[in-house]
Amino acid sequence: MASIILFIVVIALLGFLISLVVRIRPSGQGATAEQVEQGISTLNKNLERTERALREELARNREEASSVGKQSREESAAAMKAFTESILARLTEQAGMQKNLLDAFSKQLANLTESNEKRLETLRGTVEQQLRRMQEDNSAKLEQMRATVDEKLHATLEKRLGESFQLVSERLEQVHKGLGEMQSLASGVGDLKKVLTNVKTRGTWGEVQLGNLLEQMLSPEQYAANVATKNGSNDRVEFAIKLPGREKMNGDAVWLPIDAKFPLEDYQRLVEAQELSNAPLVEEARKMLETRIKGEAKTIKEKYLDPPSTTDFAIMFLPTEGLYAEVLRRPGLSDILQRDYRITVTGPTTLAAL
Repeated sequence: MASIILFIVVIALLGFLISLVVRIRPSGQGATAEQVEQGISTLNKNLERTERALREELARNREEASSVGKQSREESAAAMKAFTESILARLTEQAGMQKNLLDAFSKQLANLTESNEKRLETLRGTVEQQLRRMQEDNSAKLEQMRATVDEKLHATLEKRLGESFQLVSERLEQVHKGLGEMQSLASGVGDLKKVLTNVKTRGTWGEVQLGNLLEQMLSPEQYAANVATKNGSNDRVEFAIKLPGREKMNGDAVWLPIDAKFPLEDYQRLVEAQELSNAPLVEEARKMLETRIKGEAKTIKEKYLDPPSTTDFAIMFLPTEGLYAEVLRRPGLSDILQRDYRITVTGPTTLAAL
């Protein structure tokens, strides 16, 4: 509003100045200083009136603006108060509704809980009754099964005991017969021990055992007995196996010497030391047996090996498995026999494989 009034005042002043200039201009040539002063005085008066009118107008505008602002504030405060009261009323109403809903939900929950407790109590009673009935049925069935099992076990036990007593009686009778046979066998073993005390007889027994094994494994054309394998020597090996000859030997056979050895005294000394659990005596007996075996290997090498008429190794046959096991058990003995004397040791069960 103030800007509009100021714009009107400026326009009025401009119009006044323009009219003044128009008035003065026709007679401008003959205008005097007095006329100019009158014009300026008139202009000042007009400006004063205009300024007073402008100030009065501005004062009225301020009063009107203050009145309008006050009225606007009062209306806004009244509207805000009404809006606040409306919101509070609605919140109060919603709070009441929520309380009512919560009360209803609490009541329904309490009713549901009470109903579930009654159902659980009923279910618990039903389950307990069924479990009690099942326990009674199981107890009756177990008692019946126990009686049946006891009856069957009693009958089976009597039957088995009778059969066992009969079997024990038969076995005792067989044991009695076996004891008689063992007594006869013991006397036979004693006789065999007496026979084997003779060195010549012991060597013959090993030779016979070796001959029986070769007879079972080979044909008569594949081996020979008492063969002089070394040229220019009358020493004869107990047995020798025929191997195919080479062309430069005109197809003559190549002999593989096999000699049976049975150092019974050394082996018996070792067995007795082991039965006494005398470690020093056992070690001494094993050393003596090792020395005896090395000596026999050296004898076989010197008497019977003569390549190319023979193989470059010979076989030492030990007629008992116990003696053969003791020779193999001695650390490095088999390697020494093969490396130094070209002798391979075998027993009754390894001869066929070799």
